[in-house]
Amino acid sequence: MAEFSGKKVLVIGGSRGIGAAIVRRLARDGASVRFTWAGSRTKAEELAHQTGAKAIQADATERSEMLSVVRNAGSIDIFVFNAGICVAGDPLTLNPDDVDRMIDINIRAAYHCAVEAARSMPDGGRIILIGSTNANRVPFKGLAAYSMTKSALQSMVRGLARDFGDRHITVNVIQPGPTDTDMNPANGPQADLMHSVMAIKEHGSADDVAAYVSFLASNAARGITGAMQTIDGGFSA
Repeated sequence: MAEFSGKKVLVIGGSRGIGAAIVRRLARDGASVRFTWAGSRTKAEELAHQTGAKAIQADATERSEMLSVVRNAGSIDIFVFNAGICVAGDPLTLNPDDVDRMIDINIRAAYHCAVEAARSMPDGGRIILIGSTNANRVPFKGLAAYSMTKSALQSMVRGLARDFGDRHITVNVIQPGPTDTDMNPANGPQADLMHSVMAIKEHGSADDVAAYVSFLASNAARGITGAMQTIDGGFSA
């Protein structure tokens, strides 16, 4: 319970699925948590009530709005960027505006928010991005643009890890594989196809990812930085 007592956390994209599990885990571990939400007011309010966290409505495509959220959070000990969308399909027919919106959220917002969080972050802070195993492997058609956005996070954390290393701020990306959420349910129509290329043929859970976040945010992980932490049941093996 006392692991993160006195620590301030900001989770970007925390109202549902993996984000909500991260909020619950870090709040349970004793941290003071703020999280953003975009379209799930009821779920955000319920989560805030259950955990004592503060819910903040914000649009990840609006840079100035997101930077204000980060600045207003003050000195953040643990910053988690979990916001993200998936636009998949034939690249010849995908709506370019949809692809650009995905780039804005998955890459641009991740970079600008992480850098802004680092400005006032104390030495020894933690920056954790939630990516995807598709940064390592693209076994199916239609994922070129999405995988591009997630592989960009790999270079981002490598570079920021060096930029902030003198301050002992670690920067890592967690790369989940198929995870049982509303967006990718374990009993969904694509589940069997995804399981066919996994070593452990079942979806992971959002709590699995949250536990990984808790570990990387802990003092036990102080030497882990600039790394890709994949938790995908062997999807990318």
